[in-house]
Amino acid sequence: MNIAKKDLNLLLVFHVLYQERNASQAAARMALSQPALSHKLNKLRHQFGDPLFVRAPRGLTPTPRAHELAPRVRQLVGDLEAFYDVCDGQDFLARAERLHLYSTDYMEQILLPRLLPVLRSQAPNLVLITHNTRGVLPREELEKGTCDLAIAGFYTDLPDTFHQQRLLSEDFVVLASQGNRRLTEGLDLQAFLDCEHLITTLTGDLDGLVDRALKARGLERRVVAGLSSFIAPTRLVRGTDLLLTCLRSLAEEAVERDSDLRMHALPLALPQVEVMQIWHARTHGDGLRRWFRQQVVELLRGQCAHQDFPPQ
Repeated sequence: MNIAKKDLNLLLVFHVLYQERNASQAAARMALSQPALSHKLNKLRHQFGDPLFVRAPRGLTPTPRAHELAPRVRQLVGDLEAFYDVCDGQDFLARAERLHLYSTDYMEQILLPRLLPVLRSQAPNLVLITHNTRGVLPREELEKGTCDLAIAGFYTDLPDTFHQQRLLSEDFVVLASQGNRRLTEGLDLQAFLDCEHLITTLTGDLDGLVDRALKARGLERRVVAGLSSFIAPTRLVRGTDLLLTCLRSLAEEAVERDSDLRMHALPLALPQVEVMQIWHARTHGDGLRRWFRQQVVELLRGQCAHQDFPPQ
């Protein structure tokens, strides 16, 4: 087969149509008019001898042949994008783009003070927009391209089209006021249960890791408030008998900020939280986004020098 007779740009059209499943959105993403996209889609159909995408109540539905081609086309498009990024050197850092990061206020607190100066100095035309991940993997946003990177410690069951990289591991500790009247003899399990508790809940569920570990032992604690923030609860413990079980880095920052607060070992065995960054295969080979992910790794490595960071 003579490749000179093939229009390789049609592979990108297929790739975007498969991702968007919507002709209008695909046309806008490629800066094409609707008639131009229709013309290219007809050429695609002729080239592959298949309708590829058929109309549905909410856009377009791929045919079985399109599903079969999609992984190979995705790989080809990614390889070509990576090839041209290498050819262009560091020019991708001058691109004027918006990059969407889904995470938590906790990660914003430890990452953004170090990350934003790097972005401003090395990628001055890049605009970073953060979104609250709200306790769930932004799967649809990653697939559609409205999320470039997601960072949290609670993502599971990733599809094959997603990549992941561990950023850091953290253990849990307990944050308390130094004047907590129930901790005069220190914090053991009984004192822990005697206190009232604040928790962070991004979904409204009050049955967290601590509560499930306690239930396994036939025990229960009293939760008086569930907050949708990791940071806000650390500010509510001051001058009270409340306890907050949280990640160590949050407790360390709170103790440094407020002389009334003390950090205690958690009198309960819990697994460490593995904080991961997640991205879609569609952005895996993009030079700007690869560079951005590497900055995240290096900045968190500098903060947690004792941790090991596997390659992407």
